[in-house]
Amino acid sequence: MIPQVYKEVIDLGDGRSISIETGKLAKQADGSVVVRMGDCMLLGTVVSARKASPGVDFLPLTVDYREKFAAAGRFPGGFFKREARPSDKEVLTMRLVDRVLRPLFPDDYHAETQVMIQLMSHDDNIMPDALAGLAASTALALSDIPFETLISEVRVGRINGEFIINPSMAQLEESDIDMMIGASEDSIAMVEGEMKEISEEEMVEAIKFAHEAIKVQIAAQKRLQAAFGKKEIREYDQDRNDDDIKAKVFELTYSRYYDVAKEASAKHERSEKFAAIKEEVMASFTEEELLENGDLISRYLYKSQKEAVRNVILDLGIRLDGRKTTDIRPIWCEVDYLPSVHGSALFTRGETQALATVTLGTSREANIIDAPSEQGEERFYLHYNFPPFSTGEARPLRGTSRREVGHGNLAQRALKNMISPENPYTVRIVSEVLESNGSSSMATVCAGTLALMDAGVKMLKPVSGIAMGLISDEKTGRWAVLSDILGDEDHLGDMDFKVTGTADGITACQMDIKIDGLNYDIMVQALKQARDGRLHILGKLVEVQPAVRPDVKVFAPKIIMSEIPSDLIGAFIGPGGKVIQELQKNSGTTIVVNEADGKGIIEILGTSPEGIDMVLKKIDSLVFKPQIGETYKVKVIKIMDFGAVVEYMDAPGAEILLHVSELSWERTENVTDVVNLGDEINVKYMGIDPKTKKERVSMKALLPRPPRDENAPRPERRDGDRRDGRRDDRRDGRRDDRRRDERPREHREPREDREPREPRNENNEESQG
Repeated sequence: MIPQVYKEVIDLGDGRSISIETGKLAKQADGSVVVRMGDCMLLGTVVSARKASPGVDFLPLTVDYREKFAAAGRFPGGFFKREARPSDKEVLTMRLVDRVLRPLFPDDYHAETQVMIQLMSHDDNIMPDALAGLAASTALALSDIPFETLISEVRVGRINGEFIINPSMAQLEESDIDMMIGASEDSIAMVEGEMKEISEEEMVEAIKFAHEAIKVQIAAQKRLQAAFGKKEIREYDQDRNDDDIKAKVFELTYSRYYDVAKEASAKHERSEKFAAIKEEVMASFTEEELLENGDLISRYLYKSQKEAVRNVILDLGIRLDGRKTTDIRPIWCEVDYLPSVHGSALFTRGETQALATVTLGTSREANIIDAPSEQGEERFYLHYNFPPFSTGEARPLRGTSRREVGHGNLAQRALKNMISPENPYTVRIVSEVLESNGSSSMATVCAGTLALMDAGVKMLKPVSGIAMGLISDEKTGRWAVLSDILGDEDHLGDMDFKVTGTADGITACQMDIKIDGLNYDIMVQALKQARDGRLHILGKLVEVQPAVRPDVKVFAPKIIMSEIPSDLIGAFIGPGGKVIQELQKNSGTTIVVNEADGKGIIEILGTSPEGIDMVLKKIDSLVFKPQIGETYKVKVIKIMDFGAVVEYMDAPGAEILLHVSELSWERTENVTDVVNLGDEINVKYMGIDPKTKKERVSMKALLPRPPRDENAPRPERRDGDRRDGRRDDRRDGRRDDRRRDERPREHREPREDREPREPRNENNEESQG
């Protein structure tokens, strides 16, 4: 039976459109949709368990995004030639969607839920990650899962002052903004992106522009939902509540939590006091009560603590560590901390500490990106590590987490646009978080800036970052924006808004909203407060490292760039790489050759100036082209019977034969009578010899020609002798023939043993036939 297909089209207003349809694919999922833009097609599905697992008091939501290589007509890499673990790009897309969806599920919905999105067809002009949020929300809208607030996500760029929704990769190259925005109809839920030093006002303007496009997409979801038939929301086991237990817990704990919150204590001290309160309250219940209502008691304890902490901030303007809402924790920094790395820095802010290292390399060390929707390489990249000891925990090590990928990507985007285009190195930053109590990703940005400056990497401007928080009370309408948030303030608050930038503008941002949305008044206040804090932190960085180190460290590799014509690349590399391998071995350098724009681009990386100079001299010898008539200084490197092999002093390795006949005006019997091995002499470049087709140099051309002695006796010249005194037997034979026949030419008989002579051409040369 042919399925009935339901379809809606979203007009982007510039000739492009997005379609969303359902009814054809994956009909056994709770909800499914195909999103198409151009030739790019995504399949989005959602399935949720009918019952929550026992003891689960959170939403076990999994968002999975995968790009199939077949979508781009490509084979996967690896031995098995099949898709393996998700790439960093896929993980980042998963996080973008998850962060918008998760806060919008009911607080008491705890059933296992899977949102799966896959790229089925790729279009080089469409970036598929911008459509993933739309696919996820539409699939949920078509299901009976309790998800009432529809959302969407768009990418916004700006080219020549004009905003554009969902730009292509080529357009992003010209854009000064690359932001992903996720929102509902009423409020913003997520922002992440990078910018080229834009102002706070410009950022808000870009978000508003994106929000209008999102509203159009949500309206299309609602039309599709209505056409398909809105399903009844499924029933699920909601959280139990007991007002008596809640009242008892609040009575026993609220005031004590409030007192601890305003004491301005350190993280571990505060945690121990909160834990002691919880332990005493749990002990006040009988074993039977704990067995029956232990989950309820724990939930009410958390709510009591959260409310007490939030009210201390809203009532008193005092935070857990005693700071005011706009205060930044104490900062201390140190550069050049690790003696043998190319660049290092330690950044500590309160109880958060990051150690960053910089490693310099050639283009061979670039990070290769090989995904169905993107291929290329990164010459600047950053890796972020968050070990368990940074929070005083002992937990299993299970490889790089999604959180580590996301935080590292944010720090990388914050710094990359401030790396000078003239920087010749591939740069890798590694941030090791040694302590964490809030905003370790922003500590990574600060430590990364200092480490880059310490390494001598050419930076346009230093970058700092700060994390902003939000405490709000929906009942009273009160709210407070917090600068430089603590881990507890992040956990108990409503927003985590990270902003990075230079003194002149924003370079990256990431915002997660844990409530239904964020209005623009709060966002504007957060951005303004963030700028003040960011500049304060930037001042601390510049105090420690006022400017970029003028040169790389002694033990760090120097990189020199050179060029040769493309037709000389083969000669430089040699057969089977023999020449370049031998050169690397002798010079102690790493040499990389790339071809671009019809030229060979050579990168020379090494710590020894002598080794680098050796490679440069080899390059000079290849590209050296002497000019006819010019004089050059050469060195005799080999003596032969017929001349001396000399090497140009300006281009070591460039050799040429100085023939014995060009040594002196006088006849030279032995080459060593004039020059010897190691002699440095001057020669004149004579160009290409028309007879031998080889280059020719002359030493005698620079010497005065000896005058001819008119009184010197000349040797008697016989018939048939050449001017040089040697006998010309051929001519002599012809003369003998003529003597034998003295008759006039017209009376002679032609010789039978000789061909008649051809007439000469007009150039007085014998015809060639």
